[in-house]
Amino acid sequence: MILTENARLRLRTMCRDDLEELYALLSDAEVMRWLEPPFSRTQTKDFLEQAGLSEPPLVYAAESSEGEFLGYAIYHGYDERSCELGWVLKPAFWHKGYADEMTDLLTALARREGKDAVIECAPEQTASAQIARRHCFSYEGCAGGCDVYRLRCKE
Repeated sequence: MILTENARLRLRTMCRDDLEELYALLSDAEVMRWLEPPFSRTQTKDFLEQAGLSEPPLVYAAESSEGEFLGYAIYHGYDERSCELGWVLKPAFWHKGYADEMTDLLTALARREGKDAVIECAPEQTASAQIARRHCFSYEGCAGGCDVYRLRCKE
């Protein structure tokens, strides 16, 4: 199922066939720098089962319009009035506008659902913080060691 898409990318539900691409992503130390230690294959399989194949999913596969796996998008309930959104991309797709496009797609989805959008990131993760600010998210403070940015989407 496609969650949302634009001309260049689509966010879809994950499937078991995503395991190898997901493992390549989550075992990359550069990708995981601000998240967690790199994942083993077993940890990746557990993550796929618990976050990607859960109902409802917590994360969605991100792929190009040609079907190339870019990484994944985070989109799930954060609290009663908000959805958390985010992205984890292969380094080959950094600095190419995909995170901005995913942020646009996911904030539009939150708005349609009548929810605010929240981005959490490590305080040192300046690229994610810049994307949040560029998309008019406001800094709310620190929670659980992460900086929290919120965009009021409800009208």
